[in-house]
Amino acid sequence: MNDSIVILGRQPALGLAELESLYGADAVRPIGTQAAQLSLAPCAIDFSRLGGVIKLCKVLSAQDTVDWHAIQRFLVRVAPGQTQRMPEGKMHLGLSAYGMNVSPAQLLALGLSLKKAIQKDTGRSVRLVPNKSAELNTAQVIHNKLTRPNGWELVFVRDGNRTIVAQTTDIQDIADYTVRDRERPKRDARVGMLPPKLAQTIINLAIGTAEYQAVAPSLSGDVCLSADDATAMRAGRSSTTVLDPFCGTGVVLQEALLMGYRAYGTDIEPRMVAYTKANLEWLNTIYNTSADSWRVQQGDATAATWDTPVSAVACESYLGRPFTAAPAPDVLAQTMADCNLIIKKFLRNIHGQLASGTRLCVAIPAWQIRPGQFRHLPLIDQLSDMGYNQVSFQHVRGADLLYYRADQIVARQLFIITRK
Repeated sequence: MNDSIVILGRQPALGLAELESLYGADAVRPIGTQAAQLSLAPCAIDFSRLGGVIKLCKVLSAQDTVDWHAIQRFLVRVAPGQTQRMPEGKMHLGLSAYGMNVSPAQLLALGLSLKKAIQKDTGRSVRLVPNKSAELNTAQVIHNKLTRPNGWELVFVRDGNRTIVAQTTDIQDIADYTVRDRERPKRDARVGMLPPKLAQTIINLAIGTAEYQAVAPSLSGDVCLSADDATAMRAGRSSTTVLDPFCGTGVVLQEALLMGYRAYGTDIEPRMVAYTKANLEWLNTIYNTSADSWRVQQGDATAATWDTPVSAVACESYLGRPFTAAPAPDVLAQTMADCNLIIKKFLRNIHGQLASGTRLCVAIPAWQIRPGQFRHLPLIDQLSDMGYNQVSFQHVRGADLLYYRADQIVARQLFIITRK
């Protein structure tokens, strides 16, 4: 099989929308609540740019059963032959199950059976990673080198009455995300501390499918991105300008540069402009990004005039007052009114400066008033009057595009629109 399986992050709706934005709805099929299947080979997917996906896997087999004993018999029979293709040396083996009625003890038993079968048939030494839960987390996969040439994380995903068996090929680089988040010279908790992974998702939702569609005909079947494909994508990105009108400390601009786009940011506060410049200069020393590919200037998003053309708008807007406990109704009402006014002024201001069809992904606030129940800004229902269309998704609802922790009052709602 030539397809891929991805394991989605903590808020799966964001990952599904991101995949659909980049590759199109027809290329994405949700599986349960934690995974999705892509009709692309793993080598055709630019995994490092995906903020809402934690694992990328190559589909090995689809078994028409969810019976664990049948799956175990199948794997013990075929696994030794598959490992013959690996380089010599000790093999590292791990197992993860998603949506399966399988305990860590059952996974351990399967792992021991596979270890014994591989050692008997090939003579290869095998180190088994023990399961404390049904899924190995990102740190375990990285620490145990399961995506290296001698590593093998087998992933089992329940797909209705079938079980998909896959092998992990890529895993989120948590160490690099930590560098990009915590080692920047200028940080400020007061402006929200946008996580780099969420910034990636915001950018991908703003960019849409244009890059993928440009090379899509050459990626059918088990085909990797060719050098020409990669060059074409990179060339397209270098002429694409991502604008962040509320740039804060520059996280969105940072991630845009790392993806190969041109970055353009403004902020109303001179201190934030200085912080962003310092952070992007630091980025150039660490990641060798181009100093000629970004610019930052002071500007009030509700009144600024930006240089054009702007290819896409990706930003976290004004989120209002931070709350550590549920606010009184009148305080929440006033906060919502303030946020609604500022963001409406911004959308009206930028509307005339964008070409028709330009796409925007704006993180706006939503307030969790009860567990899983949110209050949303009124402007969401006034888009058409402001000259915008809201982008709809086949696999997720717009109201579900929320980034938050369970105990968090103020959530970020990702709001994807196009200029009419």
